[in-house]
Amino acid sequence: MASGIKFTSREMRYIALFESITGATVKDCIVNNDLNRIIFIVKEGDIGMAIGRRGKNIRLLERMTEKRHEVIEHSDNPARFIRNALKPAAVDEIRISERPDGKTIAVVSVKPKDKGVAIGKNGRNAERIRFLAKRYFQIQNVSIT
Repeated sequence: MASGIKFTSREMRYIALFESITGATVKDCIVNNDLNRIIFIVKEGDIGMAIGRRGKNIRLLERMTEKRHEVIEHSDNPARFIRNALKPAAVDEIRISERPDGKTIAVVSVKPKDKGVAIGKNGRNAERIRFLAKRYFQIQNVSIT
């Protein structure tokens, strides 16, 4: 996990609730009030446990908090992390490169039929990917093609 991430008491309460209901280990929690959602980054391998059979854990948490919940499986590999964050969109390829000015960028190619899913309504999924890539891997921009 990126160093220097500090949780507010509110985020800590959401993490405690999430972990007690799902049994999954939370690595990060981002509360997005503008979109009324909470994004949880869970330990690699805990995604199934976090979601629960047929999504029952997520539905229960959403009813309790009255917020939408998104769960992403963590990975130390930036390409795998971006792929996990874009699910259920089918990703063809992820190229991560450093530009001459020193900034790191990622170009993600998705199947044409999944481009809308990857970008999301009003670009909210693409914005989430950019935020997370910068938070964890210092990738300044993620472009979805």
